[in-house]
Amino acid sequence: MNLRTFFLLLTVAAIALLAALNWNTLAAPSPVSLGLVSFTAPLGLLMLGLTVLLGVFFVAYVLSLQGTVLMDARRHAKEMQVQRELADKAEASRFTELRQYLETHHSQAQSALWARLDALDARIAARMLESDNSTAAYVGQLEQQLRARRDLG
Repeated sequence: MNLRTFFLLLTVAAIALLAALNWNTLAAPSPVSLGLVSFTAPLGLLMLGLTVLLGVFFVAYVLSLQGTVLMDARRHAKEMQVQRELADKAEASRFTELRQYLETHHSQAQSALWARLDALDARIAARMLESDNSTAAYVGQLEQQLRARRDLG
């Protein structure tokens, strides 16, 4: 129980106890003046009735205030849910865009890599052909030198 609620209940209990113990005094008729009109009535009961009426108005005010706060909280929660959904959609959209960018970048990098590999393959093939030609030329020279020695010898 909240401390404020405890003090409120304690105050109401004290008023009820005071009214019960002094009921004869509260119910005693006395002259009451309303400014223009005067009459005889139990002033204590009038004051007790006004206190109860004031308490009812305060309770009604608190309940309406609490209802308003609950409605505002519900509206705020709905707005937050809508904003959260929008943020999730935006994040998903950013992820989709990022994925598309990465896929495009990856395909471009892969194309460049394949182009470099093709160029490297062509250079290696050319170097192999040059190497084969050079080897054939050296072998041909060696054969020619061997023939020339054989013819001399």
